[in-house]
Amino acid sequence: MKRTSFAQWPCSIARTMDLLGDWWTPLVLRDAFYGVRRFDEFQQALGIARNTLADRLKRLVDEGLLEKVPYQTEPVRYDYVLTEKGRDFYPVLLAMTRWGDKWLAAEAGPPITVHHLACGHDTHAEIACAECGEPMTPDDTRMRLGPGFPPRLARRPDVEERFARQE
Repeated sequence: MKRTSFAQWPCSIARTMDLLGDWWTPLVLRDAFYGVRRFDEFQQALGIARNTLADRLKRLVDEGLLEKVPYQTEPVRYDYVLTEKGRDFYPVLLAMTRWGDKWLAAEAGPPITVHHLACGHDTHAEIACAECGEPMTPDDTRMRLGPGFPPRLARRPDVEERFARQE
């Protein structure tokens, strides 16, 4: 069954979900941040079917989140290395971890902690404004149409109403 593509939607969340919205892709990226680089290591760590892993790695390479770097020539074998675009996904994983730790962790506590090498503390992600550094919450932020929103859609009554509620 073919799923609906969100790749052209005027919404960064929808476009991101189109690329990363299955359950394996974020886990492949998570393991890449853990230092996993080779196909067999991903397959063993995740217990994922080889064909599914091959599809996810190909997509991540095609989309520029991972780069294939040969480490052996006979036969050719590759490391899968995070690119700048892939490393930029790290804050998303940290935010997902924080939410999961708060709402899904067992009584014993979070299964993994994030240790910040710069200060030496275990910590969690916080979302802060890039301009002023203050925390961002739903109560003190609003979504507004950006310059990339298609003008023809911006004039639709349902879109106008959705964003008028944000005022």
